[in-house]
Amino acid sequence: MFAIEPEACVACLACLRVCPADAIAVEEAVVRIVDESCVRCGLCLPACPHDAISARGELGLAVAAAVRGDGILILSPEAVTHFFPATPEQLVNAAYAAGFRWVTRGVIGDELVAEKYIELWDDPSWGTLIRSTDVVVVQAVEREYPELVPYLAPVTTPAEAEARYLRAQHGPDVPLVYAGVAPPLGKDVLDAAITFADLGELFQRRGVDPSAQPDTFVRLPEERRRYLSLAGGMPLALLAEVGKPGVRRVRTIRGLEALPAIARAVQGGQDLGFVDLLSHEGTLDHPIAGPKADLFWRRSVVEASEPPRSRFPVVDAGVVASVGATFEIHPRRPPVNEAFVATVLTAIGTGPNGRAWDCRACGFPTCRRFAEAASEGRATLLQCTPYQVRRADEAQRQAAVDSLTGLATYRVLRDRLAAEIERSKRSGERVSVVFLDLDRFKGLNDRWGHETGNRVLEQVGRELQGGVRGSDLAARYGGDEFVVLLPRTDLGGGQRVAETIRRRLEGIGPALGLPEGSVTASLGVAEHDPALPAAADLIEAADRALYAAKTAGRNVVAPAEAGDDDQST
Repeated sequence: MFAIEPEACVACLACLRVCPADAIAVEEAVVRIVDESCVRCGLCLPACPHDAISARGELGLAVAAAVRGDGILILSPEAVTHFFPATPEQLVNAAYAAGFRWVTRGVIGDELVAEKYIELWDDPSWGTLIRSTDVVVVQAVEREYPELVPYLAPVTTPAEAEARYLRAQHGPDVPLVYAGVAPPLGKDVLDAAITFADLGELFQRRGVDPSAQPDTFVRLPEERRRYLSLAGGMPLALLAEVGKPGVRRVRTIRGLEALPAIARAVQGGQDLGFVDLLSHEGTLDHPIAGPKADLFWRRSVVEASEPPRSRFPVVDAGVVASVGATFEIHPRRPPVNEAFVATVLTAIGTGPNGRAWDCRACGFPTCRRFAEAASEGRATLLQCTPYQVRRADEAQRQAAVDSLTGLATYRVLRDRLAAEIERSKRSGERVSVVFLDLDRFKGLNDRWGHETGNRVLEQVGRELQGGVRGSDLAARYGGDEFVVLLPRTDLGGGQRVAETIRRRLEGIGPALGLPEGSVTASLGVAEHDPALPAAADLIEAADRALYAAKTAGRNVVAPAEAGDDDQST
C-alpha cells in the first residue's frame, strides 16, 4: 500500500502529475492516495522530491506468521538486490532464523504461468491477447480500460500461481507471506504481503542479521532452478520464436501510457496478436525495487544469483493448482455533476486564444478532467495555475486600483511619488502635487444618503481621470480626499490643473440631480523644486495649502506658501 506522510508532504503535486490512474486526491492543502483507485505502479515514489510517499505492506501480519513458526515465505528473486551484499543463501537462512518454516524463491509461480502461456501460444483460435502477468497492468485495465478485459490472457500472475500451488501442497490453513514488488491480486490468497523494506524490519524485530548468516543453506532449499520460464513468467521458448518467418506477431510494449492506443485499436477491430505489455521494464524496474539509474546493476546481481537451468520440469505434477484467472470490471466513475464542472471551468477560464488551457500543471491531462475530479472532491482550484495567476493579477489590481472610484490607491501613489522625486533630482524637472478634499461631504451623506455619496465619489474619479494627462496619476488618498501627481509640472502649471479640476467637480451635483453647489472641492497645490534643499513632505505641503483653501471659504485653489515649495519625499 502506498501512503503519503502528511508531515513530509508540502503539496507540491509532483505525485499527481505522474499518476496514470487519478489516484491522488487533493483536498485544500492535504494530498492523499485513493487506495481503491491506486494501481500500485509506484511512479509517485521517485517523483516526490520530499520523500513523503512510502510503500508499506502488512508487516504486523507477517511478523505474526513468523512467530507462529509454521509459515511460508515467498521471497521473490529481486530480494538479493535490496539486501546486497547478503547472498541468496544468507537471505533464505535469515528467513528460517526469523521463524518461517518454508522459504520459496518465486520460481514455481513463473514456471506455472510459463507453461500456461505455452498452451495459449499453441492455440490458433485467439486473436489479440494481452499479457496478464503484471499486476499493475491488470489493475489499470480493470479500473480504467474495462473494454480490454476480454483481451487479457486468462492467466494469473506468477505470485498468485505460486500461492495457490503452496496452498495445494501444504494445506489451506498454512500462513503464507509474500515479500516482493508484485504481490498477488487475488483475495484471501495470502496472509500478508510485504515489501523488502518491511522484510528488513521483520528481520530486525526478530533479531536476525542476514549478512551474519551462513553462506550455505542450513536446510534443504526449495526448488530455485528454472526449466521453462524467465523472470515474470514468460516462457523462454515463446521468446525464441519471436521474429521467425510465419510466427504470429508479438508486440513488446512498456508503460501504461500505451493502454489508450491499445484500447482504440481493439475497438476498431484490429488484431494486435500477442501484446507483451508491462508497466515497467520488468519487476526490477519497478520504483519499489530502487532507483532507475541502478536498473542494470540490479539485473546483474539477480543474473549472478540465478542457478543453472534444470534439464527437467521443476513443478511437482502431483500438486494440482489452477493458474487460470478471471478479471473484474470495476464500475466506471459515477456521472459527474455537470453544473459543478461548468462552475469550475468558468472559474478557470480560457486561454488568450479562447480555448481551454489544458496546461497539465494541475496534474490532469485536461481542464475538463480536472473539473470532474474537483466535482468528486479529489481536486481543488488551489492546484490550477491559470486560476491562481488570474487571482494574483486580480489581487494586484485590487491593491493598485480603488474599487469605488477606479483611481490609484495610496500605495501606488506613494511608490510613484518616490520615483518621480528621484527622477526630478536627476533631471532637474519640477514635480507638483494637487491635494483636494470634497467640501461638506459628510453633510451630503447625511442629507441624501450614502448611496448618493458613493455615486458622487465614483463621478469624482471619472472627472479626475478626465482632467489630467496620461502621464499624471490621480489617486484616492482616503475617504473624500484625493491626490493628483503631476510630473514635469511647476507650481503655476499645477494651479492651472487644479482650477480645471475644481470647475469639473462643480458640475457633478447637477449631473446627479443635486442642487447647484452641492458638490465642490477645496484644492491645495505644492511643488518639489530639485534645486532647493528638502524641507518637508510634498504631500504635507499640499495638505497645508488645502487647509488654507478651506480657510479661504472652500471651493478654491490655494498654492503652497513660500518656504513650502522646496519639498521632497
